[in-house]
Amino acid sequence: MTNEQWQLLTQIVRGETPQKPVTGFIIDSPWLPGWAGVSTLQYYSSEQTWFDTNKKAIETFPDILFLPGFWSEFGMCTEPSAFGAKTVWNAYSLPHANRVLSDISQAAKLKVPHPKTDGLLPFVIQRLLNYHTPIRHMGHEIKFAIARGPLNIASFLMGTTELMMAFMMDPENSHKLLETITRFTIDWVQYQKEMFPSIEGILLLDDIVGFIGEEECKTFAIPYIKRIYQAFDSEINFFHNDAQGLVSTPFLREMGVNFYNFSFEHSMNEIRELAGPEVTLIGNLPPRDVLAAGTPEQVRTETRKMVEDFGDAQRVIWSCGGGMPQDVTTENIRAFKETIDKFVPQMLSKKNQ
Repeated sequence: MTNEQWQLLTQIVRGETPQKPVTGFIIDSPWLPGWAGVSTLQYYSSEQTWFDTNKKAIETFPDILFLPGFWSEFGMCTEPSAFGAKTVWNAYSLPHANRVLSDISQAAKLKVPHPKTDGLLPFVIQRLLNYHTPIRHMGHEIKFAIARGPLNIASFLMGTTELMMAFMMDPENSHKLLETITRFTIDWVQYQKEMFPSIEGILLLDDIVGFIGEEECKTFAIPYIKRIYQAFDSEINFFHNDAQGLVSTPFLREMGVNFYNFSFEHSMNEIRELAGPEVTLIGNLPPRDVLAAGTPEQVRTETRKMVEDFGDAQRVIWSCGGGMPQDVTTENIRAFKETIDKFVPQMLSKKNQ
């Protein structure tokens, strides 16, 4: 992300309406390798391929904000690997992390990993260090510390169903598990900030928050996520949850979130009402069924409908409801961008008449 893009993003989060509508997407290994014509395993194993693929996306779409920017990651396995989770690799699909815990009663024995030495985390940092100079030569900086959220990590360590049951049956050990994960995650984002002082934002991704009820959200999600966002003085606290979001959305500000990516199953207006006017939204075209599977004309039609239904341009970045999925074509991305550029100004003009 360039400094100019970061400045634009912070202005939008502060509530300033940009002169031109802004389009942005979360991009990482589900989309980038296939779009660039390489295997997922090539993307993970070759730092040069990783850099070239991200560079190609940026240069192909120079007017689109790609978030978080040069994301160094190994799918969902990055953080679980630090806890000793076995990583199972596949050539053309995302890797899988095997479970570490067979029962929530084992949570107290789990140790806080060291980000500098454990699992894949040193490789995440070293990849960025190795390509820091080329990234900066492109005019870009590392602006986000990135981590999976505590419930997301917990679900990989012991299984989603088992975690949900543990919340109900054994809250004491559930808190022990989340405490260990949260301490680790704070260390992890602080270490990223230490290694790259240009970092001014935190991105947490936690879909499991969308699977729990309100009381469980208050008990097992809000306190831990809030602490992570307080790990350092972050200008943008970016939260991704593209599962069910109606339960957690009213608590975004309490968690410290000011920038939110959510499920396409919720309308922009619905999320705006629940989140409040202070939270910047990034969404919300259906990613798989429209952006990936639709024709360019279908993308234009649904994008125009999204703009007209929302009817606002303050604290919004136009995107899809979640990260960029597999198989989205260059043509569909351009159709989305062109439609936003055309119809958002028209919408604002009608609104101001």
